[in-house]
Amino acid sequence: MPRPGLPVLRGVRRALGTAARIYLTGCALLLGWAIVTASDESMAAVVPLFATAPTSVVLLFLLPEADTTFLLSILLGALINAVIIGWCARALRRGNNPDPAS
Repeated sequence: MPRPGLPVLRGVRRALGTAARIYLTGCALLLGWAIVTASDESMAAVVPLFATAPTSVVLLFLLPEADTTFLLSILLGALINAVIIGWCARALRRGNNPDPAS
């Protein structure tokens, strides 16, 4: 019997391996640091944007302008980049062997 849940969510959960989790932890720490140290004259908010580039920069221009657009682009950018990192790490570990999960 197949497990319940959306296939996309199962794929994302499977893709978030160790490397992706380390990346997400680093992005969360950078975002926390930027929020704590940011002031009107500070450029600290740019650091998490660069850490999640290029996805966050593209999302920053695609999302509608709102108060939370900057934060949302960083969060979604980090998640998308983490999934890509996880898939790449899994493909490199697998090598020439076929993927048994697909």
